[in-house]
Amino acid sequence: MAETTGQAFHDMARHKTRPGWGRATCTLALLSIVALAGCDKLTKDGGSDGPAALTGGAMNLAERDIEAPEVFSLTEPGLWDGRPSLGGVWVAHPTVTDPERVIIRNTANGKFVIGALFRRELENPGPALQVSSDAAEALGVLAGAPAPLSVIALRREEAPAPDATAITNFDAPEVIAATPLDPQPGTEAPAADPAPVATDLPAAAPATPEPAPAAPTSNLEKPFVQIGIFSIEANANETADRLRADGLSASVLAQNSQGKSFWRVVVGPAPTVADRSAVLDKIKALGFPDAYAVTN
Repeated sequence: MAETTGQAFHDMARHKTRPGWGRATCTLALLSIVALAGCDKLTKDGGSDGPAALTGGAMNLAERDIEAPEVFSLTEPGLWDGRPSLGGVWVAHPTVTDPERVIIRNTANGKFVIGALFRRELENPGPALQVSSDAAEALGVLAGAPAPLSVIALRREEAPAPDATAITNFDAPEVIAATPLDPQPGTEAPAADPAPVATDLPAAAPATPEPAPAAPTSNLEKPFVQIGIFSIEANANETADRLRADGLSASVLAQNSQGKSFWRVVVGPAPTVADRSAVLDKIKALGFPDAYAVTN
């Protein structure tokens, strides 16, 4: 920075005899030197070498997923029977009482995925933990080859997050206000022609915004029906399109948990319990027997 300041003085001395260099040019050069000196102070006293101090430490609340082994936790071999299955990523076990959102890990290769947990109704030979085709693909489980799986329930938790408006304080250089200088004789800029003023123009009609469609509401605690959780967005969209073709209001919700992206397909909201029951019966008749009611 000192070399830059010296260079500015050198340029002043070398060019001071050129035509057009006068009081205005010297003043601008001096202002540049002061600004450079301030930059040098910023680097030494409050730049990236020093710790950042947060002011007004306001905190917001953000939701995140945490593992809840007290709700459900299971580690045992899981099996995919090799047949394609609907409903996205899921596992099923005979001991399950209520559907849960879970994290499924293949402890043999370290792969994991977010999916749904259901009660297994059919008793087939082999491991009790049954895996869907989408879950098997995400976890690297081969058809007919049991793999060691860990299944743990997930819960949403509110956690403090830094306020995005928090700022970092530094020792900022002193701000020097620029003062207009008298122009040198013969250098005055010509006066600009006044802008033409339009007359007798019709007043523009005020734009009327179109009202936004009212969002559907419901007083039910669980007004939506979840079809499945998908690790591949295209599969979720394909399932939603199939449901819409049958007259159901299906939505694809993109979410992220434990560093994994996944997509939930839900239908709703249903305004009444009777409507929700009718929707659930229709969804199961379309080949999604594990669909269940959810809050959102």
